[in-house]
Amino acid sequence: MKKSVLTITLNPSVDKSSSVENIIPEKKLRCHSPKYEAGGGGINVSRALKRLGIVSDTFFTSGGRTGKLLEDLLTQENLNTQPLYVTGETRENFVVLDTSNNNQYRFGFPGEKLTMEEQESVLNSINAMSSSPDFVVISGSLPPDTNTDFMKKIVRICKANGSKIIIDTSGEPLKMAVEEGVFLLKPNLGELASLVGKERLQDEDIDQAARLIISNGNAQIVVVSLGEKGAVLFSATEKIQMNAPAVNVKSTVGAGDSMVAGMLSVLVKGGDYKEVLSMGIACGSATAMAEGTGLFTKENVEILFNRIVEN
Repeated sequence: MKKSVLTITLNPSVDKSSSVENIIPEKKLRCHSPKYEAGGGGINVSRALKRLGIVSDTFFTSGGRTGKLLEDLLTQENLNTQPLYVTGETRENFVVLDTSNNNQYRFGFPGEKLTMEEQESVLNSINAMSSSPDFVVISGSLPPDTNTDFMKKIVRICKANGSKIIIDTSGEPLKMAVEEGVFLLKPNLGELASLVGKERLQDEDIDQAARLIISNGNAQIVVVSLGEKGAVLFSATEKIQMNAPAVNVKSTVGAGDSMVAGMLSVLVKGGDYKEVLSMGIACGSATAMAEGTGLFTKENVEILFNRIVEN
């Protein structure tokens, strides 16, 4: 039976990218024409899933002129969108590449607050969805000053509806989600350390930290992202570690979201955990090969996946 997927993005963005030669303070810099792409954790996961042939429903907040542009961009990619209209303007992010040295500068904005009524509308909308998805991906940041337990409430609703939760966020929202318990958790080393009450983790501490989260019932799968070193997947019975393939890195924007999409594309097909991790790393690495805020091409994913599997 075909598995269904819902992605949730509560602080989406329109990502604007450009390039300029030689960034110098106080000088008027004449950039190349900008490129606009839909952004935000869950939205990027849906966009990446589409490229892998997986259909998902994309739930996100939308406000103002930027929100309208965001919706138009998603329509152009033929995604199944479920916007929730809010009063605040959807945020923009800006990425610029200095072509003289290939340094990339990323400027992220916080987004506007959700009112208490809008937070309730989010919860009610998720709870009222006509069908319960098999997987729910909650990814990206939350708007400023969102209630501390807001993430916990979302996870609780989705779990009560029978969905498996995949979480990819940080800070207090991540802690709240993990306290409620999720299916798959994808922290980096800093986030993993925070979840177990430590400032930092040495390599030898990763196993203990991940297994503690699993044994406490806070997650069934923990995938620790190690950046250019790859990633390691833990379950109750397995540990699988893989290196990332060597690629020409042009931008890391969207690489983590692409990794989530790659792993999920295998989970919905019932693949094993080795294939889950291989596809996740392949998608993340392929996105790092794309310029600006672009995502991977399917061709690059297939090349990298085969390279990973053969090693």
